[in-house]
Amino acid sequence: MGNPSPNMSDYEKTYRDFRFEVPEYFNFASDVVDRWAEDHTKLALVSVQSDGRRAEKHTFWELKEQSNRFANVLRGLGVGKGTRVFLMLPRTPQWYVTMLGMMKLGAVPMPATVLCTPRDIGYRISRAEAAVAITDADNAAKVEEIAANCPSLKHVIVVGGARPRWLSYDDAMEKVSPSLEGVERTKSSDPLVIYFTSGTVGFPKMVLHTQASYAIAHLTTAKFWHDLKPTDLHWTLADTGWAKVAYGKLFGQWTVGSAVLQHNAVGRFDADLTLRILERYGVTTFCAPPTAFRMLVLQDLKKYDLRELRHVTGAGEPLNPEVIKVWEDDTGLTIYDGYGQTETALLVGNFRCLPIKPGSMGKPAPGYQIALLDEHLEPVATGTEGQIAVKVKPQRPVGLFVEYWKDAETTEKVFQGDWYLTGDKAYKDKDGYFWFVGRADDVIKSAGYRIGPFEVESALLEHPAVAESAVVASPDLVRGDVVKAFVVLRPGYVPSEELVVSLQEHVKQTTAPYKYPRLVEFVKELPKTISGKIRRRELRDREVERARQTTAH
Repeated sequence: MGNPSPNMSDYEKTYRDFRFEVPEYFNFASDVVDRWAEDHTKLALVSVQSDGRRAEKHTFWELKEQSNRFANVLRGLGVGKGTRVFLMLPRTPQWYVTMLGMMKLGAVPMPATVLCTPRDIGYRISRAEAAVAITDADNAAKVEEIAANCPSLKHVIVVGGARPRWLSYDDAMEKVSPSLEGVERTKSSDPLVIYFTSGTVGFPKMVLHTQASYAIAHLTTAKFWHDLKPTDLHWTLADTGWAKVAYGKLFGQWTVGSAVLQHNAVGRFDADLTLRILERYGVTTFCAPPTAFRMLVLQDLKKYDLRELRHVTGAGEPLNPEVIKVWEDDTGLTIYDGYGQTETALLVGNFRCLPIKPGSMGKPAPGYQIALLDEHLEPVATGTEGQIAVKVKPQRPVGLFVEYWKDAETTEKVFQGDWYLTGDKAYKDKDGYFWFVGRADDVIKSAGYRIGPFEVESALLEHPAVAESAVVASPDLVRGDVVKAFVVLRPGYVPSEELVVSLQEHVKQTTAPYKYPRLVEFVKELPKTISGKIRRRELRDREVERARQTTAH
């Protein structure tokens, strides 16, 4: 059984009775952050520097004053309601100050990761017609490279340094008042944020969320899934450019009143450093993507003092059950997997009051009606895979995005009939638990069988030699497609024909034999989006091109 939580002790009752209250006017920064600031001592943010040894701590009161200052800086530039602002900062306190300052004015931040290239930046600024760009000294040159080709861009602000023709954040903040007056109130329906989806294919789409809907909806993420209380210190591993920050480091957490931790990580993910930060700062609740957990379980988890850690969640991509088992065996804590998108708040999750089925996404989150549909928008039978869909009529759920801004064609494709179609496939068991299959375009069809890559990847991960894997369709003259696995090996293992056979036999024993990878390629790393998701499409395209060249010869 799951451990009951004071936040949700009866899932069925909570799911049936829960309703969001959305007022006519709402502003997250003013109505939530500034309200907590009435207690000048209440901790909001622990910002850990890259080495993990030093941290800045900020109260809600400090964030209120600093965000007021930044709002005044922006007002001096003519920024107001609806102005789009490109924001690309690392995991530093200034990211929060600038986000909150923009929210107070009703300006629309467009967060981006510092991994963005000049081409990425130019596309985002031009597509959204952003008037302002904010970044740090290390990334300013990227913005300068494309600025001349972005006619909408009027102002550039640099944090942590000075640069010709740039406004210095530090200088400007010293010259303005910490009080903010005479600002037009924001309606709940006003724009709040634009996220560019990382996507595994095509150019990023602009996901538009409104002031109240998105901020308020993440209450369920923080309260029911993260199980947060005002006394918690929560850490979600996420770059400031990802919507995962909205899920785990901003809206729901501060609505509840818990403090959040961020780590200004540099370079590749460091599992040992991550565990030492959990230990050093007494993190009580933790959320990480599967790619991180796969690396964390390669460590000797028992040598770290994680006694303060009481609740752990995973999201971003489905979490493999074998990873959950290793983590639980070594820490005594279960990983509660969850599912959502940039376009939504948490849609499906494992909650503390429910028994865990390792590998399952869990059950629908309060506030959402979720169904699995066939191509005719009809519900599928229990145990049959279908596309995950969110009911939008007669009542549009709180937390669902407004539209793909400036892309009516794609918006129309995903909103059909009474439903928002996620593009993800799953099946539901007799107990109402959802099980992820894959992106609709990731499913492999081989010799009449339909094979979800996630199930094969999970089986491969149970093999002691495998650190990470990606499974795609590879064209085959006889079968149409065959299953191919790209495998990253754990330290100490080397590629060999014997290891290929061992992996294939292992998959045959672990899952249905027809799903085994007929082709295995060992690689040093897998291609990923800037948000860390495996780019299976890139691997698929590579296989199609390889097959085309083979046929040509």
